[in-house]
Amino acid sequence: MTSQDFGSFREFYPYYLQEHSNKTCRRLHFIGTSLVIAIAAAALLTGNLSWLWALPLAGYGFAWLGHFGYEKNRPATFKHPFYSLIGDFAMYRDIWLGRISI
Repeated sequence: MTSQDFGSFREFYPYYLQEHSNKTCRRLHFIGTSLVIAIAAAALLTGNLSWLWALPLAGYGFAWLGHFGYEKNRPATFKHPFYSLIGDFAMYRDIWLGRISI
């Protein structure tokens, strides 16, 4: 599929999952997304919004390590930034629900 083929997130998500077939890559995404949620919650609960600068470092740092180091592919973020962000949280949800193994 090319970038023009995705008319909806529903069409994109199978491609996203295919790009995350390596278990270590998925684990790193899970860690990064967990940190993003924890950092955002801490920043909002404490009112210390300066923590928000760490969100992209936590999220992208772990994800990109998974892609470049283990999956050996280019993150979908480069061509599909919005769908990729939604995909991170959809995969996170699916891992918690037991639909995807880590």
